[in-house]
Amino acid sequence: MSEQDKAIIGITRGDQAGIGPEVVAAALASGELSSACSYQVIGEQVDAVLGKPDATTARAALDGLEQAAQMLKGGQIDAVVTAPVGKEGLHELGFDFPGQTEFFAERLGCDNHAMCLTGKNLTVALVTIHVALADVPGLLRQEEIVRVGLLLADFCRQRGIQSPRIAVCGLNPHAGEGGHLGSEEIKIINPVIEQFHQQGIAISGPYPADTLFTEKYLSNADAVLAMYHDQGLPVLKHSGFGRAANITLGLPIIRTSVDHGTALDLAGKGIADKGSFEVAVNCAAQMAERRTDGSR
Repeated sequence: MSEQDKAIIGITRGDQAGIGPEVVAAALASGELSSACSYQVIGEQVDAVLGKPDATTARAALDGLEQAAQMLKGGQIDAVVTAPVGKEGLHELGFDFPGQTEFFAERLGCDNHAMCLTGKNLTVALVTIHVALADVPGLLRQEEIVRVGLLLADFCRQRGIQSPRIAVCGLNPHAGEGGHLGSEEIKIINPVIEQFHQQGIAISGPYPADTLFTEKYLSNADAVLAMYHDQGLPVLKHSGFGRAANITLGLPIIRTSVDHGTALDLAGKGIADKGSFEVAVNCAAQMAERRTDGSR
């Protein structure tokens, strides 16, 4: 494949006081990234005191995100992989988003998006994302579960799983224990599962989260739909931290990221693991290749 036929993956630097720049550099030099794509680092390199983010590193991170969004909209890149940023510094600059997921959704005019993490043996999408735990029950609506479930099923198909099997977590302990520990499973989640069955989608549950993430259930599922952030992600990170990628589902473009933060305590010590960044890049490359092949 000639260079001009390759999909172009844009890569942001993240907050340069953290491990972003070093894992980006290590991944690009590793020889482990897909040769079917070309790679372009986005944003200005600034002088940073490693481990100590400031207004300069936050501004550079924000400018990199804005530049990446513009390049995506202008067709200059086919996908973006984002390095981790410090939310506190960004918020001080007026960054009015819970995270990068919501930033790209707004900049690209997408209301129908969701957060998903995928590793070697587990893929988890979230019905609610960066919200307080106390707010989750009030945000749990049938239409939201349907929306995210459809995005998750579509993502599985993009990865070559034509008839995805999705396992659904309950919200409450023991999935509500027949209504004794909460009624959300009966009133909200069960009717959604029935809707999916009527559409011919292989979805099962709701299962208690403390048993769903065991071999018995995961061996019969291609992906898991969790109700909230800290229900689905701790298990995925325990089983494969540093070897998973964060994917924003539903965007008109491809955006992936790492499964960790800025890791300020590791910056500059030469011990940061590039594994998650390589997974994120190769996941974006795989998705970009499939889109390119489909458009030929």
